Amino acid sequence: MKPAQLTQTISDTLVELRKSERKVAEFVLKEPLGVIRMRIVDLAQQAGVSEPTVVRFCRAVGCHGFQDFKLALAQQLASSPSYGQIAVTDTDSAREYTHKVFDSTVDTLLKVRDSLALENLEAAVTAICAAQRVEFYGFGASAAVAFDAQHKFFRLQITSAAYSDPHLQNMSATSLQPGDVVIAISQSGRTQALLDSMELVRQAGGIVIGLAPSGTPIARRASIAIEIDAKEDIQIYTPLSSRIAHLAVIDVLAIGVAQKKGPQLQAHLQQLQSGLSSLRSN
Repeated sequence: MKPAQLTQTISDTLVELRKSERKVAEFVLKEPLGVIRMRIVDLAQQAGVSEPTVVRFCRAVGCHGFQDFKLALAQQLASSPSYGQIAVTDTDSAREYTHKVFDSTVDTLLKVRDSLALENLEAAVTAICAAQRVEFYGFGASAAVAFDAQHKFFRLQITSAAYSDPHLQNMSATSLQPGDVVIAISQSGRTQALLDSMELVRQAGGIVIGLAPSGTPIARRASIAIEIDAKEDIQIYTPLSSRIAHLAVIDVLAIGVAQKKGPQLQAHLQQLQSGLSSLRSN
C-alpha cells in the first residue's frame, strides 16, 4: 500500500470492519497525529478495545501489524503535513485561516497530481489535437473552470467554446462531428444535465473527456476519464480547493497540446501578446 492511501483505505473500508475494529478506525481518523506517538496499549485504551483488536484492524487495512501501520501513517502525514489541520474555524486568526487556505490548496494539488492516470492525460491531449472543435461543459463552480479553459485553448489555435446552459450544451452536442471533443467538468461527477449532454456527444460520434471524481457516473461514461479526487471537509468555513485542482488539470492539458503543436505555435502566441500590448497602460 502507498502511504498516501492509508487514511483513504481506512475510510473506504469503515463499513466493512467489525464494530470493535471500527472504533479503532474512527479514532485513527480523528487523531492521526496522536496515533503515531502511541504504543499499541495506548491506542487500545483510547479506542476502548483490546490489543488483538488493534492488530486485526491494522491487518484489515493492509498492514502487517501495528508498527507497520504506524510507519505508513507517519509517512502519509510527512508527505501531507496539513492532513487534519486545514478545517477553518470561527476562532481562527487572519494568519491561521490564511495559512489553512493555502495549505489546503497545496495539499489537494499534490494529492491530485500523484493520483492522475498519465496514460489518460496523454490520450486526452492526442484527442484534443486531432479534433476540429473542442468544447467545454460545466455547471456552477465548474462553469468558471470551463470558461477559463476555453480562454486558454482558443489561444492555442483551437476552435473552442464553453457552455454552462443545458439547452446550449445539447444544441452544441448534436452539431458535433465525429472526432470532435467535449471536456465535461464536474466536481460532483453526478450532474444529470451534464450526463444527458454527454450522451448526445457520444451519439454524434464525439469524444467526451470527463474531469470528475473517480467512480462517479461522469467518470464512468466518459470516453477518456481524468479522475480528480479532491475531497473537501464538510465544515462550512473549509476552503474549497477542488476548483483549483480542476484548473490545474486544464493547465496540464493546455501545456500538453502546446507541446504537440511545436515551435510554430510560439510565433502565434507572440503575435497575440503584441496585440494585447496596446490595451495596457504604461
